[in-house]
This record gives sequence, C-alpha cells and structure tokens, in this order.
Amino acid sequence: MKFYCAPNTISIATAITLEETGLDYEPVKLNFVSGDQTKPAYHAINPKGRVPALVTDQGILTETGAILEYLATLSPKLNLVPQNPWDAAQMRAVLYYIASTFHVNHAHRKRGYRWADHESSCKDMTAKVPETMGQSCAYIEENCALSPFVMGAHMTLADPWLFTICTWLEGDGVDIKTFPKLSAFYDMMNTRPSVGAVHAMGLIT
Repeated sequence: MKFYCAPNTISIATAITLEETGLDYEPVKLNFVSGDQTKPAYHAINPKGRVPALVTDQGILTETGAILEYLATLSPKLNLVPQNPWDAAQMRAVLYYIASTFHVNHAHRKRGYRWADHESSCKDMTAKVPETMGQSCAYIEENCALSPFVMGAHMTLADPWLFTICTWLEGDGVDIKTFPKLSAFYDMMNTRPSVGAVHAMGLIT
C-alpha cells in the first residue's frame, strides 16, 4: 500500500494505525507549504487535495474514518473495532465527534476561508478556537474512559485519532494539563512504539 501523508495533519492517525497493525506500506510525504496537495499529480490521487490517501490493490481510499476502519478489518486480531456491537457503536460515536466537531473547531484557526469570505469573519473564527477546542477537550475528559485508552483497557481506532488532535492543542491555545485524564492519555500514547515511529518519520514536529 502507498500512504500519502503530511506533517502535523490528521494523517498522523492513519500512520499510527498502520504502525500498530504492522502492515506493509510505503509512506509518501507531501509538502503542504510548497502546495503539493494542490497540484495535478496529487489531485489524480485525491481530488479533494487533502490527506490521508491510501492506495491499495483494490483502488484509492480517502477519509480518515474509512481508512482506519479498512485497516482494522485487515488486522482483526487487534480488535481495533470492539466486537461487541454496543461497544463498537460507542467507539464510532467518539470517532464521529472527533471528525465532525473537534477537528472542525481546529480548522477554524487557519482555514476559516472554507466557511467565510470576509477577513473579519475568519479572524472571529480564529479567536474562538481556544474556547471551542477547550470545550471539546472537556467533553472528551468527562465522557470517555481514558483509562488508559479512550474506551477503557483496550486500544481502539479512537486512540490514534484522538492522540492526533492532542498534538494540535498547544498551537490552538489549549493547555492539555488542565485536563488530567486527557493529559495522561497523551503521555501514555507518546510512549507507544507506533507513535515513536511516526515521530521518526517526521510527521509529528
């Protein structure tokens, strides 16, 4: 498999999951600063111009949630999706919250142009980010087990995704240490070999 990624983006979650599964893959790092994601060569891979993208023998897969679920099916023994239907649904509720709310809050800091045209509107969105990201941290702190993983004792797909969001908190003006459970989760994830490998790849800077 060929894995298209970029430093400090949500593709970190896929990179960690790939490392956890031990599946063979070739990372291809895009340089967002020089605009690799906007060029025809990458648009042929992902017309949305975003990461991650995973090229497989069956075709190209995009969107973090879809890719993570696919990788989980390739490594069923890891139980990255809980076998119990209720537990699996609870995990997916966390995934959808991260995707639809937590990540969007973060995107308002530098990508307000996706939602507004006026500079003043974008500035308002940027100014709101510490508050909204803090609110999302509080929601996770109060509603997830985080003991030590998001869903409890066993790692699931929610963990690499939440960890990735945590790598953005300092830049978003949020002190993770004000959320003890989330802070402990972040420190724990940082000790995992998979996260170490992703650091070594230069995806977390």
